[in-house]
Amino acid sequence: MSSSILRKHRVVALLGAALIVTPLLLSPVLRADAQATFSPVASIVTPGKSFAPIVTADKPAVVTIMSKMQVASSDNNGGSPFERGSPFDEYFRQFFGQRGMPIPQPQPKSQEAEALGSGFIVDPSGLIVTNNHVVEGASEIKVILDDGTELTGTLVGRDAKTDLAVIRVKSDKPLPTIQWGDSDKLQTGDQVLAIGNPFGIGTTVTAGIVSARGRDLHSGPYDDFIQVDAAINHGNSGGPLVDMEGKVVGINSAIYSPNGGNVGVGFAIPSDQAEPVVAKLITSGSIEHGFIGVQIQPVTPDVANALGLSTSSGALIANVTDGSPAAEAGLKTGDIVTGFGGHEIKDPKDLSRAVADVSPGTKEKMTIWRDGKSMDVSISVGNNDNDEKTAETQSSPSQTPDGSYNVPSLGLSLGDIDRQVREALNLSTGEKGAVVVNVNPDKAGGEQGMREGDVILSVNQVPVHNAREASRAVAEAAKSGKKSVLLLVDRGGTQTFVAIPFGRA
Repeated sequence: MSSSILRKHRVVALLGAALIVTPLLLSPVLRADAQATFSPVASIVTPGKSFAPIVTADKPAVVTIMSKMQVASSDNNGGSPFERGSPFDEYFRQFFGQRGMPIPQPQPKSQEAEALGSGFIVDPSGLIVTNNHVVEGASEIKVILDDGTELTGTLVGRDAKTDLAVIRVKSDKPLPTIQWGDSDKLQTGDQVLAIGNPFGIGTTVTAGIVSARGRDLHSGPYDDFIQVDAAINHGNSGGPLVDMEGKVVGINSAIYSPNGGNVGVGFAIPSDQAEPVVAKLITSGSIEHGFIGVQIQPVTPDVANALGLSTSSGALIANVTDGSPAAEAGLKTGDIVTGFGGHEIKDPKDLSRAVADVSPGTKEKMTIWRDGKSMDVSISVGNNDNDEKTAETQSSPSQTPDGSYNVPSLGLSLGDIDRQVREALNLSTGEKGAVVVNVNPDKAGGEQGMREGDVILSVNQVPVHNAREASRAVAEAAKSGKKSVLLLVDRGGTQTFVAIPFGRA
């Protein structure tokens, strides 16, 4: 995860303190035969009224999950058999160090660790939803019901990409369940309750409001978290977030925290996202996520203007993987995806989710914007078994004495790719384009993040082979009245589009 906020705070998975892991999402699902066993709250709770009816109905269906797993560990004292900092430890280190003898290195040991999380029952036969990170790698799963009954849990299925898992317990009687709600109806300011077992102290209920919708924690294509201010802590992972009708609208999954504790910024996976995933896990035990093999980035107003698109909406294809479904469908770098499988694509996240939700082998219609017009293409979705597959006036240019070309409208100086440049940047023998040799940080190019060593491959989707072609193409774009120019840039082997407005030169 990367952002200025995330550098100041930590996004923390809500497992018990007994084991530190790094995950984030969650969800639950309800079968039709479970709905009849649910006792809904008689009336919607209004502000100022007690939440007791909701708690009475839902709490019996919330469970504590304890997972045992083997983890590799080693002596954290660097090979010394004595307590760190003790006189014996110091003598031991001096003895070996002064004689040039290596301090014995500890051998990795396998130790048993225990993870604490929460979950909730969605089927009276004993199906329970929790986070994948609560049970991943578990050699033993123990489920503690609200009445204190301890049952052995078995894994039904899990999906690391969505951080969802389903486990099953056997009981001699039908178990209480909790019903799915509609997270799409949630609005900022709505009241919600979080239920779970923080720190293992026992089932706990906290109240708060929806602080925001659609939070992206940069953990994957499914990031669409509900932010809440209800107190949630370690051990709450997998517990339900319920609305004022007592229905599950989210799964408590993560917190922002400078110290690992609750500071009123928690995140839950929306139920409308989790429910279908859990349904697939119950049916097949696993999920295959689709992929098409493209790198995508947002369509900014400058990008839209450069490509003649009326709105800054869609997902801009920055690169197409050779041999991928996208390549076979004829998709090109510079295409803007505006629709997929009948759904409108407003941003890259929309496309990532839409593709990932499609079963591999399915043929879908994709709507793209190319060469100033909209068109439809058919694509066969592939199998995404790698997270990295799924899918960023104007005076004329002048040549300087050293052979480079100044592009004053962008504040850049461009040079040709010769052998020396190719070796310095580790470029392929046949790669052509224009290398950025100087960037004025106060001009538009610098403001848009251009760097020395960037290789410009195309200008407004027209390939360029050298600095002269690139500089002239930029100048022609400026003279045509466009407000910005779109550059395809190769940086360290990764291609991305950069739209630079002429007005800020």
